[in-house]
Amino acid sequence: MTAHAPHLSGGPPLPRLYTFRRCPYAMRARMALLQAGQDVEAVEVSLRAKPASLLAVSPKGTVPVLLLPDGRVIEESWDIMRWALAPRDARGGWARSQSPENLALLQRNDGDFKRHLDRWKYPQRYPGELLAPDAHRDGAVDALLRPLEARLHNAPYLGGDTPCATDLAVMPFVRQFAAVDPAWFATLDLPSVRGWLNGWLAHPLFVACMVKLPAHGVHRLPLLSP
Repeated sequence: MTAHAPHLSGGPPLPRLYTFRRCPYAMRARMALLQAGQDVEAVEVSLRAKPASLLAVSPKGTVPVLLLPDGRVIEESWDIMRWALAPRDARGGWARSQSPENLALLQRNDGDFKRHLDRWKYPQRYPGELLAPDAHRDGAVDALLRPLEARLHNAPYLGGDTPCATDLAVMPFVRQFAAVDPAWFATLDLPSVRGWLNGWLAHPLFVACMVKLPAHGVHRLPLLSP
């Protein structure tokens, strides 16, 4: 029998997000759902003891996963963002993320940048890696942060004067990179990236995204305050 955690009572079933607070992929999904004003219930996943209800709908056991009331399962963070933002795009934040430049930047982030970031932050996970951790650190700067600096030099956001989905998708990974060695990051000649990142860290959308959920059970994801 498939294991499912019970839905919250008091209304029709909501989409359920399986998430982990510190995971950058889950952060981008939460921000998109909050931006869209989409009411969801959430399960905070312990990576050491993944709930049976998650494994029942997504055996690979990674987060985020969005289970829709009709039984459909969305297992990739960008696809969750698309589901949340594309139908509710009055301000064009999703449309602007579909430009060739922004799609290329997203590919850089999720590809070479993430690969270098992991090997710098977690070298113990890659015992056979030929490059030294600092080489991956520098590779990450070249893969994403310098192109990002060039983009943000001309506009405050990747969406221009206002954010787009690419801002939401990339920022959690830049945050993770900056946090590995904040003193060193502060020395980089990336003033536009630092200003953009600092602005996001204080942004109400990110603050709401990072509200800590209880460790067990199903809980309503707090909506963004008006």
